[in-house]
Amino acid sequence: MNRYPVWKYAIIVIVLLVGLIYSLPNFFGEAPAVQVSAAKSTVKVDAATQSRVEEALKAAGLAPDLLTLEGGSLRARFATPDEQLKARDTVQRTLVPDPADPPYVVALNLVSRSPAWLTALHAFPMYLGLDLRGGVDFLLQVDMKGAIDKKAESFASDLRTTFRDKGIRGTSVSRNGQTVEVSFRDAAALEAAKRLIQDQFQDLSTTDSQDGSNWRLVATIKPEAARRLQDAALKQNITTLHNRINELGVAEPVIQQQGLDRIVVQLPGVQDTAKAKDILGRTATLEMRLVDESAEGRAAELSGGPVPFGSEKFLERNGRPVIVKKQVLVTGENLTDAQPGFDQQSNQPKVDLTMDAKGGRIMRDVSRENYKKRMAMLIFEKGKGEVLTAPSINGELGNRFQISGSMTVAEAADLALLLRAGSLAAPMEIIQERTIGPSLGADNIEKGFKSVMYGFLAIMVFMCAYYALFGLFSSIALAVNLMLLVAILSMLQATLTLPGIAAMALAIGVAIDSNVLINERVREELRNGAAPQAAIHAGYDRAWGTILDSNVTTLIAGIALLAFGSGPVRGFAVVHCIGIVTSMFSAVFFSRGLVNFWYGQKKKLKTVSIGTVWRPKTDGTAVAEGK
Repeated sequence: MNRYPVWKYAIIVIVLLVGLIYSLPNFFGEAPAVQVSAAKSTVKVDAATQSRVEEALKAAGLAPDLLTLEGGSLRARFATPDEQLKARDTVQRTLVPDPADPPYVVALNLVSRSPAWLTALHAFPMYLGLDLRGGVDFLLQVDMKGAIDKKAESFASDLRTTFRDKGIRGTSVSRNGQTVEVSFRDAAALEAAKRLIQDQFQDLSTTDSQDGSNWRLVATIKPEAARRLQDAALKQNITTLHNRINELGVAEPVIQQQGLDRIVVQLPGVQDTAKAKDILGRTATLEMRLVDESAEGRAAELSGGPVPFGSEKFLERNGRPVIVKKQVLVTGENLTDAQPGFDQQSNQPKVDLTMDAKGGRIMRDVSRENYKKRMAMLIFEKGKGEVLTAPSINGELGNRFQISGSMTVAEAADLALLLRAGSLAAPMEIIQERTIGPSLGADNIEKGFKSVMYGFLAIMVFMCAYYALFGLFSSIALAVNLMLLVAILSMLQATLTLPGIAAMALAIGVAIDSNVLINERVREELRNGAAPQAAIHAGYDRAWGTILDSNVTTLIAGIALLAFGSGPVRGFAVVHCIGIVTSMFSAVFFSRGLVNFWYGQKKKLKTVSIGTVWRPKTDGTAVAEGK
């Protein structure tokens, strides 16, 4: 009756083993480390970088406990802070010969002390949030008006070009705020322009009026198009911020949207507010210029001769010099999109570029006059320029053209990302900043840990005193629930915050409630005269419906918090929902396995240790029996 089949015990053993492995990294603590990340969007941290760091550390007599390459950064773990500081200086001298133009950021960091075999199993500790580790917290306001103004200016430029190409004469196009105003000399031109806008500019709505002998057309960006533009600008800004924050060596930054036009940036472990501000507000600009194909330019490029007047020398990512003219043809403001793809004829990787009307007109004129000549695309960050690519012009270019050549699929994807996300889509300003010191974070960790442990111990003492051996089974199940909760959060690489610790403490109470229902149901069956084995069986079966109902209703509330909450509320909801799921496994499936293992083999069981059971006597009074 109360025997589990072997496969159920196998499931329990496997779950316990997995839970133990993935929760262990959280108990080893953190060790001092040096992290290397890219300081420029055109620089990569790869296996070659790892080899350089290994050789430099070996030459300096330093042997890191662990050296890993993950997530675009390199981390070297050391035993003591003294070794960490010495390694930082060594790696800095090796990778950053010119501090004024650093290709890499070498930062001090903390990494888990987990042994290598746990790391090989991808068992990593949970990340600690800003309130537990300390760091900086920014609230950024995105200038959505500026983004829409910029789009309206783009529409005005496109309309001028389109009217001229279609032969609609006598027009005057100007931008007034977020609207585009067009004046006409006759009604026929007005009607032609309205049809053209309706066909080719679906994001614009128009109204027309007559002013004396002239006609006026006002084009306004449709509300749904404005919303799409704002969403796209916000997402591009978040993507760009992610790319920039990689430089700071932050293990798990929080960059998320708040409301319609705000972005929250939390950087755990970062105490240098000035440096964080510098990186968040940095601008990267894209420029397209012609390569100097003169004899002097070629000589300067090939043999290192003097750079001709009116030209400049920049380096490609492979270090090869390119001499380009100072005249800027178009900038990143004229580039509206860049997507990787494959050339249909050669099946080689390519990047498709889309320019606005002004950029397309310039590219068309330049390509006609400079056929078979090279055009360089440069990206400028922190005042330093670098050549992304310098392809030859092999045809007449326009609003849409492609870059192809000797590039891999990954290089095409990287180039497209650099071209379209090098700068912010809309200006931002910091409207709120907050700094939390590491000592306060450590104090929060200590208090949160104590609250969970003291709560667990108090519940354990009460359960063992009130329910005897069944109380011990419940306490073991509660410990398993806590272990599984930590393991799942670690597997998900979740960020633990103070609200998450509060949710853990709440999960302990919710989990033990299920065991209280089971134990009281078993007591009730014993009180009604059922045999011990039958009481155990009926207690678990009949309590299951109540446990399921209570947990499902609680889970619904947690899902609502997860769906509609933000920030700390979502952090609380994640831990709360996972805790409910693990409690249903530990409180019912696992605890019943313990009870069945202990009592299931006893055929002539007369009593069970479940505390005091009050049995009614025939005269209406009650008597207590210790079980």
